[in-house]
Amino acid sequence: MFASETCALDIVGATVEREVAPGEIVAVDARGLRTLQAPPAAELQRCVFEFVYFARPDSQVFGGSVDRARRSLGRQLAKEHPAPGADLVFAVPDSSNAAALGFSEASGLPLEHALIRNHYVGRTFIQPTQQGRDEKVKVKYNPVREILAGKSVVMVDDSIVRGTTTRGLVAMIRHAGAREVHMRVSSPPITGSCWYGIDTPDKSQLIAARLSVSEIAKEIGVDSLGYISLEGMLHAVPGGPTGFCHACFSGRYPTRPPTIAAKNRLGGS
Repeated sequence: MFASETCALDIVGATVEREVAPGEIVAVDARGLRTLQAPPAAELQRCVFEFVYFARPDSQVFGGSVDRARRSLGRQLAKEHPAPGADLVFAVPDSSNAAALGFSEASGLPLEHALIRNHYVGRTFIQPTQQGRDEKVKVKYNPVREILAGKSVVMVDDSIVRGTTTRGLVAMIRHAGAREVHMRVSSPPITGSCWYGIDTPDKSQLIAARLSVSEIAKEIGVDSLGYISLEGMLHAVPGGPTGFCHACFSGRYPTRPPTIAAKNRLGGS
């Protein structure tokens, strides 16, 4: 059995043997199982966004725990961007849950479930239109007013792509009575498209490619905004800081990126 994440093996009761190595081809046919090894790459370029957002927290990827990686990202985020005077911290569920827990551990702020997610709605990141993303946000999340009313809160999310979903969430949190909203993000600003498999929008639609951090804070309506640094992220994930592709954050692409944007690319939050 083969799967992209170990959690798929856990669910069916399979035993995890190992990861398929970079450049390895595993073939299974009537003759049994055999492996072919292509010439190894000069340097590993694993997608760091798997640890930040895409992989499930109950998986092991690239030899490390996704849950532990996200907790570590949250702790590093709290060190780089504390929120003195805040009353509590909460996650934008579910992919940010572990990062918010790490932020809580490092900051000493209590972790609350202030935003409830409807699990019968898919990810807003992959909705093809802005109208579709807005509609899903309205039914995907609901704030707990009793937790938020009158409080200064830290809202932890894994990333900000277009900024439209985040702006809607911040408005929702304020409408629920939060006195202050401090946004903390467990990945650096996304400033470039991914050309290697992750469906991010064209660079012109990425809010961090157009605006500074202070301008983004004003655009999404928060009292303060802090992103984890690129160096902090790479040191926080298992196997770091080398061996990861971080082109969408740094602009340093492992290969020459195309000069013409692909048509019909889907986009994120």
